[in-house]
Amino acid sequence: MERRRSFRWLITSATLGLLSGIVVGILPVPRFATIESTVVFDREGNLLAGQVAPDGQWRFGTPAAIPERYRRALLMFEDERFLLHPGVDPIAIVRATVANVRHAHVVSGASTLTMQVARMARNAPTRNLGDKIIEAALALRTEWSLSKDEILALYATHAPFGGNIVGLEAAAWRYFGRPPEDLTWAEAATLAVLPNSPAVMHPGRNRAALTAKRDRLLRRLAADGAFDTGTLALALAEPIPDRPRALSQLAPHLLSHLHQRGRGRTRATIDTALQAETGTVLTRHQQTLAARGIHNLAALIVNNSSGAIVAYHGNVISDGHHEDQVNMVESPRSTGSLLKPFIYEALLSSGDLLPEQLVADAPIVVGGFKPENFGKAFDGAVPASEALSRSLNIPAVLELQNLGIAAFLAHLRGLGVTTLSDRDETYGLSLALGGASGTLREMAGLYVALARSALGIANEVTHGAELRRCTARRIVARTSRRGVRIAPGSC
Repeated sequence: MERRRSFRWLITSATLGLLSGIVVGILPVPRFATIESTVVFDREGNLLAGQVAPDGQWRFGTPAAIPERYRRALLMFEDERFLLHPGVDPIAIVRATVANVRHAHVVSGASTLTMQVARMARNAPTRNLGDKIIEAALALRTEWSLSKDEILALYATHAPFGGNIVGLEAAAWRYFGRPPEDLTWAEAATLAVLPNSPAVMHPGRNRAALTAKRDRLLRRLAADGAFDTGTLALALAEPIPDRPRALSQLAPHLLSHLHQRGRGRTRATIDTALQAETGTVLTRHQQTLAARGIHNLAALIVNNSSGAIVAYHGNVISDGHHEDQVNMVESPRSTGSLLKPFIYEALLSSGDLLPEQLVADAPIVVGGFKPENFGKAFDGAVPASEALSRSLNIPAVLELQNLGIAAFLAHLRGLGVTTLSDRDETYGLSLALGGASGTLREMAGLYVALARSALGIANEVTHGAELRRCTARRIVARTSRRGVRIAPGSC
């Protein structure tokens, strides 16, 4: 009889386990449907600018890695057996049940980090026993599909940190002005305890309660060997922030441009020091030019060697009355005389023009179009290179006529210009003098290509001269009786 009961119990347990596995297996892995804030970082990872997500929340997305200090503080505070349990911690459940019965009300929920991830994904308005069971099942399902690191990343991405701050990285920047990997032990401990009661334990409110909770965690970490007593004393002395910090806004127009394109987190090639210095120079010049009615300035600085944009200012933010929100880096404007070097370059490449070749600089009328030079004077004939360096209008128009408008448009489009989208016949010879629109970004791209082409030619000339020197030295080495030793790598 006893053997039969044991057998029945075994069958029942196996059946329940199988059914539980099937139920858990068919449950979906928690998914988060959230929109990230638009944030821009410079090439070193420093925050340049940020814009809140459309739902009013600050979310910086998934961190590249969970910093060790925060990871250790979080596990110590929220889920010490996180690395051991399968999503549900039976020991924590027993302990919470005993504590809740002893106090006659709920003092502990026994939720693991994985269960908290499930709860955040569900965004359930209630937190009753039924919700707990669902979250436990989802936690088991999550542990089957994701690694512990992936689960921690989900938690760090979506945990609430008070107010409208969501996620570890947004919290690190808003509260401490630095990335998570640079947090001190005190700062990491503060962020570890904050999501436990984000509405109550806000740095701007209940500071004493938040400090006490942080300090208890710091002492536990020290007792566990995370750091020594000296570090503990320094950590306990650190104040908690009064309120969230205002984010840097060093590149507002770049931020707006990326936001319009639906970009979230972006690592740009901007050099923060150069960005700030460029902004200072633009503001100073704008204040000078404002007396002449010039209120809008933009600047784009590009590294010729790499093609990377290292400073981006779409406009000068002034008094808000002169359309300073308009991004002139991306807005089409008249190209002026910016296309003249490319007419010259196209003719030079085709062999139809030489630098010292004389070109006409005399009054002309072509189909009713009567171009003039800026100085209203004419030189008769000048070398093509001089005409370009002086930005003479008549030679540029005649060179464009010689090249052909269709050929020049094809050349520009081949270089990446997208603003010349009208039909070829809509353009005339005024194309050489600003009769077309282009963006500062595309014009900068054209000049970078021109500079890199010039650098390439210069390098070829230099390399050719060095090659000739090396060849001569090798000939001397072979023919000399005594021989000549050439330093390794010199040729």
